[in-house]
Amino acid sequence: MTLHANQSIFTRGANGQLIMTCRTLEELPTLVVALASVLEAGDIVLLQGELGAGKTTLTQFLAQALGVDPDQYVASPSFGLMHEYSGRLPVFHMDLYRLGGEEDVELAGLTDFFEQQGVCVVEWPDRLGSLTPDDRLEIHIEHAPSATRRFTLTPRGQVWRPKVDRMAESLSKPRN
Repeated sequence: MTLHANQSIFTRGANGQLIMTCRTLEELPTLVVALASVLEAGDIVLLQGELGAGKTTLTQFLAQALGVDPDQYVASPSFGLMHEYSGRLPVFHMDLYRLGGEEDVELAGLTDFFEQQGVCVVEWPDRLGSLTPDDRLEIHIEHAPSATRRFTLTPRGQVWRPKVDRMAESLSKPRN
């Protein structure tokens, strides 16, 4: 099934995936608003992609959609490991790029934020190893031919499949 929202193209993939191809960054808020509408305290979103793929940009749009004040500039937490932003839900933005693996993640105390009443957005989640939560949304970002980016959202665990279904339903409705 192909869904069209503005100029973006959304398709459903295997295992409940939702795939968005966007030609400009101005199209990304369509997806992010749908994502923000289903987010609840305790949700975990893992962002995967090469350096410069758009992980922090997606997080900036998501923070905006969650009501984070524009005065709270959302930046990559590469050196600080984690930044917290206040909005409708607290956003815990982690960047694990500089960590060696799950032992470093544990020593930094970052998994404690998975139990907080906010949304955890994690860049470079491969560093989590066995600490990766069962219930999570994985978003893989890649450069696509003739498009700016391709975003593949893969629900993991029991919580995320119905949320991605609700996102797809929302995205299939005509926009004014």
